[in-house]
Amino acid sequence: MSFNKIENNQPINLVFLGCGKITKSHSKTIKKYKDVNRFYASRTDKKAADYSQKLGGKGHFGSYESAIATPEINVVFICTPPDSHLDLALKAIRAGKHVIVEKPPFFKADDFNLIAAERAKTGVQVMIAENYFYKPLLIKLREVLKMDVIGQPKFLYFNATKTQKSEDWRNKKSLVGGGALFEGGIHWINFISNLGLKVQSVHGFRPDHSTEKLERSMQVVVKYEEGAVGTLLYSWEVNTLFFGLRLSKIFGTGGSITFESNGVFLFVRGKKWRLFFPGFSDIVGKKAMFKDFFHALRSGHEPEFNLALAKRDLTFIEKTYEK
Repeated sequence: MSFNKIENNQPINLVFLGCGKITKSHSKTIKKYKDVNRFYASRTDKKAADYSQKLGGKGHFGSYESAIATPEINVVFICTPPDSHLDLALKAIRAGKHVIVEKPPFFKADDFNLIAAERAKTGVQVMIAENYFYKPLLIKLREVLKMDVIGQPKFLYFNATKTQKSEDWRNKKSLVGGGALFEGGIHWINFISNLGLKVQSVHGFRPDHSTEKLERSMQVVVKYEEGAVGTLLYSWEVNTLFFGLRLSKIFGTGGSITFESNGVFLFVRGKKWRLFFPGFSDIVGKKAMFKDFFHALRSGHEPEFNLALAKRDLTFIEKTYEK
């Protein structure tokens, strides 16, 4: 499928909707692209103006609607709380703008059907900002597993526990749609689903019985079609040593892979013993993600992480929450 292209002789005029921490983080990554002009929009003109000035923006807007309606804007980056993602994405698509949506993208996997239908009418790109798909660690793990150096994978253990404070809005289900796994753990659902093994089933287990509060911890058990079983521990309330360094492991019939969960190192014990340092310069994958996204906007082709994969991730999240 091909989409409308932003020609090489035209700038990418990108507006951020929402002026929060994630907008500031993405701005720093995008700043190196000289052909990308950054604009900022907020519900208040002052906040948008402050962000534009501090982050070297080309302009600002005092409302999301005015940003979307501006003819020179050709890419809308939605960085607002999740409850507004679907509505803003649809407005931008219908206005003929390319769209990037911060994770978690939408409340329901079925929302992607509406997005795809509207996208087809205007020919614009819709991309989900899932940087874990582009992490050097994940790419290296896929490569090592494909080499068959540890035999047949049997057990996969992913430690994604940490302590993390939540802003007030992240504690309101009407705004965020789900707890820790939905808000942050969706990164790890993507990670464990893109190792080169095909997920057959997903089950979630909450280590408390509260139904009144959004969960802050979840255990996810995955069965792969190849026979392996994976366990993900995701938490915002489990203390970790050494500023969040954690160990994860993959056990095979002929060896194992031990890796630091963030991607600091990867050690292979099998037919060959190897120690890898996948990539500190882009350890979270954001640089590779935006490189792929901007290439997609210029070429008219979908990025490597496409809507079908994003919908699959959200479907798996829904399954973990099933009772």
